[in-house]
Amino acid sequence: MAVAWVFPGQGSQKIGMAKQIENLPNSKERFSYASEIFERNLFEICELNSDSKDTLNDLNNTTNTQICLFLVESILLDALKANGFKPTYVAGHSLGEITALYCADVFSFEDCVSLIKVRSQLMVNAVKGSMAAVIGFDRNQLDLLVKKIDDVVIANDNSSSQVVLSGSDEALENLSSQISCKRFLKLNVSGAFHSPFMNEPSAKFTEYLKKIEFKNPSFPVISNYEPSLCIDPNELKIKLENQMCNGVRWRETMDLMAKDSDLHIVEVGPSNVLSGLGKRYLKEVKFSKVSSSDQITY
Repeated sequence: MAVAWVFPGQGSQKIGMAKQIENLPNSKERFSYASEIFERNLFEICELNSDSKDTLNDLNNTTNTQICLFLVESILLDALKANGFKPTYVAGHSLGEITALYCADVFSFEDCVSLIKVRSQLMVNAVKGSMAAVIGFDRNQLDLLVKKIDDVVIANDNSSSQVVLSGSDEALENLSSQISCKRFLKLNVSGAFHSPFMNEPSAKFTEYLKKIEFKNPSFPVISNYEPSLCIDPNELKIKLENQMCNGVRWRETMDLMAKDSDLHIVEVGPSNVLSGLGKRYLKEVKFSKVSSSDQITY
């Protein structure tokens, strides 16, 4: 049986998620280390109810969300490894790709913390454009509208029935008035992530990645940009460089994994976002979730 570990990105965070893993090995040390780098109490942020008046300490602030999710996911995956589990290959959704690269020993924990600080700050400062989720639509109609309307792209191709669009506010409004769908939901984000609107921050991120060593992965990694089972560190670097300004091709990632006739997908993280997508899309695949210290098994 092929076992794929998958790591979710922004949108899967939960208040209380750090409490669920605080008694796992290195948990307190890792939160303490990252809190010094980010100059805020990240464990406390994971436990606080959202307060719009205090955005600096809000878990839904992109700068906090990304590092907190990585901390929880990395602690869980290392506990799985310590218990004798290991994947056949790994994949991550957006931020989760960095966790996947850490899981495959491409990056050290310390490299990931520094890299996520740079990545999240670049994304927070990218104030151009917006994003919207589209649920229950005709794929052909959507593709035609995206081609016809300037300044809008598919940022997250999550499944046959759910995508996230990025673009200008005007372009998103235009598309929403023309498409037939169950839901069209504008997202509360600071920019048009995973789109050409991110070309400038993506270029800066690429410059930063030149300083980071990409080691040979311990097992294949499926990247968001041009999904394939990859073991070439140079190729993984190019794909991560391109991730910020290109779409997350998660539907294709699931199609690639589904080529294994006997497949077990394990979502490692605080929520079941990817499992939910997968169960609706891949009917014959086994899914498990690992999200807390009392669940380090599957």
